[in-house]
Amino acid sequence: MVITGLSGSGKSSLAFDTLYAEGQRRYVESLSAYARQFLDQMEKPDVDSIEGLSPAISIEQKTTSRNPRSTVATVTEIYDYLRLLFARTGKPTSAACGEPIASQTLQEMADQILTQPEGTKLQILAPVVRGRKGEYKKLLQDLMKRGYIRARVNGQMLDLTEGIPDLDKQKKHTLEVVIDRLKVSPAIQSRLADSLEIACNLAEGSALVQLEEKEVLFSSKLACNNTKCSHFGQGLPELEPRSFSFNSPYGACATCDGLGFKRQFAEELIIPNPELSLSQGAIQANAERPHTDQSVRQALDALGGAPCSVRPFLGNSHSSLTPAFLRSSV
Repeated sequence: MVITGLSGSGKSSLAFDTLYAEGQRRYVESLSAYARQFLDQMEKPDVDSIEGLSPAISIEQKTTSRNPRSTVATVTEIYDYLRLLFARTGKPTSAACGEPIASQTLQEMADQILTQPEGTKLQILAPVVRGRKGEYKKLLQDLMKRGYIRARVNGQMLDLTEGIPDLDKQKKHTLEVVIDRLKVSPAIQSRLADSLEIACNLAEGSALVQLEEKEVLFSSKLACNNTKCSHFGQGLPELEPRSFSFNSPYGACATCDGLGFKRQFAEELIIPNPELSLSQGAIQANAERPHTDQSVRQALDALGGAPCSVRPFLGNSHSSLTPAFLRSSV
């Protein structure tokens, strides 16, 4: 809400002497008598009734500070309480599919599996690789030495004793090691828990359970268990207050570093005349500062080792003919 009006029309009186005063008074009255003695209480404003007014905070307007990390929430220290609130009561969801993200204990995993009808066949797998490029020969050999002889590679069940598959290192693969095969019954509870623990240890906290009609991914850390989600199985750290701080590397946006904006160059402003070569002053900043020409030239010569195929573009060729990758580097 913004209050506007002519000078002397009563904007400040309405904002501070009425709205703020009443909001602060109501908040102070909600505190205990012991707490109220340490606070300065304002007089009740001369109004008949104000409805829907929340507790209010008044801060001094400062026009000299342009620090993007300073906000109303940080100045009033409300931000610290909000971070605690979000960390303690927050319920994380997947940004891709909207499904809840949750962690489970081994006992919770086992209990959920045992809710299946008795006699249901199941297979416990450890998803050691999920949608990543590589050959993974050494990984499969190490697993076989440790006694794991069956694995599902890209959806196909293989016996590793018959040979390690040749995987294209340029393609993404999914490797799931078979840990155990069971039938649901009360007698398997201990063995089931042990197998789930082994799977979680192999797959960084994840265990995949293949039932007769579906598959369920369990995770001992925060993760999305929706198999159709692009973030499927990707673990997340536990929610902490620092996770919600844009001033902390743990909570700051990786794109803007918590500033709320991203700096980038506009090529049309740096090279306003694409018909000029770099040596003719195509770079506007370089043309305006001739004394920096040598350092810029050295940087340009260092691009990609400046191979012979690139050197012409650093000389007299028009910048409009320069390869896109080189223009981007410039």
